Parts: sequence; C-alpha cells; structure tokens
Amino acid sequence: MLQWVPGSDRDVAWNDREDGQFVTRILDVKSGRTRTLPHPFYTFSPDGKTAFAPDFARLDVTRPGYGYATGAERDIWKLKPAPDDIGIWSMDVATGQQRLLFSLAEAAKIPFTGPANLAFKPGAIHWFNHLLCNTDSTRLFFLHRWRNPGDKGSFRTRALTIDVDGGKVHVMDPNGGTSHFVWRDPQHIFAWAWHPSHGERFYVYTDLSDEVTVVGKEAMPNNGHNTYLPNTNNEWVLNDTYPQGKDRLQNPYLYHIPTNRRVPVGAFPAPPAYTGEWRCDTHPSASRSGHQFCFDSAHAGGRQVYVADIAGLLG
Repeated sequence: MLQWVPGSDRDVAWNDREDGQFVTRILDVKSGRTRTLPHPFYTFSPDGKTAFAPDFARLDVTRPGYGYATGAERDIWKLKPAPDDIGIWSMDVATGQQRLLFSLAEAAKIPFTGPANLAFKPGAIHWFNHLLCNTDSTRLFFLHRWRNPGDKGSFRTRALTIDVDGGKVHVMDPNGGTSHFVWRDPQHIFAWAWHPSHGERFYVYTDLSDEVTVVGKEAMPNNGHNTYLPNTNNEWVLNDTYPQGKDRLQNPYLYHIPTNRRVPVGAFPAPPAYTGEWRCDTHPSASRSGHQFCFDSAHAGGRQVYVADIAGLLG
C-alpha cells in the first residue's frame, strides 16, 4: 500500500502494525518526521483529506493475498455472515478521526437485482474489496462480494458507489463480473465486467444511472489492470494481461480509444512458481507525465519493479 499521499510532494503513506493493530504511517520525506494514524488505509481521496479501508483481517480470510494476516485460522465459515460493525471505514487524514461509513449488514439488505443464480443466500459470508474514490473526492466505488453456503472456493460480486459521507448508495453493476476499474472523471467508471450487451469486456459506466458503453471490444478482449494515461485527455489506456499461452506471457500494452489501436509494450514470461496468492501481476502504473510507467515482473527470476519509457509510442 506504499504510496504518496495525494496532493503532496513530501508525504508518503503505508500500513503497519502497532500493538496488535493495523495503523497508517505517514512519512514527511523532507523533514524525516513520521506520524501514525489509528486505522489502516486502502485508498485516499484525490484531495488527500480522507482515507478509506475495508476490514483487512476479514479480507485475509475471505480473499487471501488481499488482506493482512492476524494468525487467525483462514476458515471463512467461522466468520459472522454480515456484521453491522464491520465494513468500509473513513478516516480524516489530518486528525485520525474515523467512522464506519457503510457496514456489511447494510450491503446485505440491498436487494440483489442481477442474475438469480448469483444472488446471496441466507448464511452467505459478505465482504468488501477494491475501493477507489472518484476524481473530485465526492464518490467512492467498491466491490461487494460474498460466498454462499456450499460454494467451493468461488465468490460472487456486485459493484456499488456511495457518497463519501455515506449517502446515495448506488448498485452500479449487479451482474456479477466486475473486476478491475478506474474512475475516468467524477461520473464515469471504466471497468472490466460482464454485461448482457457484449459479455465480458471493458465498459464505461455512468454513475447513478444505467448507462453503459463497451470500450475496445475486439482490441481488449481480456481482463487486465486498466488505467488512463495522464495528460492524454483520457484517450490512451494503459493495460496488461494475465499470463497467456504455454510460455505464460504477461503483456503490458497501450490502447488508443479514438483509433481503436492497440500498441504492445512487451511480453514477459511469468515463472510457474508465481501463481495463486503468490502471483506477480504486472500492475502497470504511469508516471505523472504519462511518458513512463512502472510494472512488476518476475521474468528475470525474482519479483522486481521495472520502468518502461513509452513517450515515443504515443504519436
């Protein structure tokens, strides 16, 4: 979770443990001073004023690899199904004041409107994952997930949005397939999902409405970690693939929306040992200029971070 605090050129934040609790550390890289906030973070609002987080201990049990281990047994069926004191927390970055924004109990009370075979049933175990605030710090996107009794390791998903003060909860995608996503602007979300119009593809959803538009139907047919390149007026997408083919190649690439053009950047073999909870997705992340991006890869025999210069590919 190490990252710059949005809006700051000096504060770096990461999660840590202190006296058996998860906390946030914020380091001022210019003064060397560190302060501690009493709750961990998953994402910050772009204005840097608020942090949001799910329950990381619960997430470690429900979705290993995404939460933080506590030493508790990873038996999902020993968890409470949808408690009213666990959910998404918001925290004031200046003061550390925190509050429960939206509970699992509240989510479970919202009727399921997607395909009937995906609906949560009595006794289902619920959790939240993948939180992201919109570009003007007013709305939060997140995934509501659950496993029904009898499910063999699988889980179901719907995508929701909510005001950062807890109002206007909206089921953006009830269809069970939302995965990677990014806000394009305050009202639009660019996400991999299943929709009855085109099946599994990337779509742009309009928040607080039913409007959906497919993006790159033929050029981007596989799930990936999609973002927009900065300083390109949201015309360029930075994306990747999961390991493909017998050589398990991971493929970071660019996609130009106006011309429907896909530009390969590289192909990196993922060693077979890097699978499941220990996999190494490339997770491409652009520089603020949009001329470079960094990505993770284990193709050289160990997990490393690499930088690719793409300025010459954007013409």
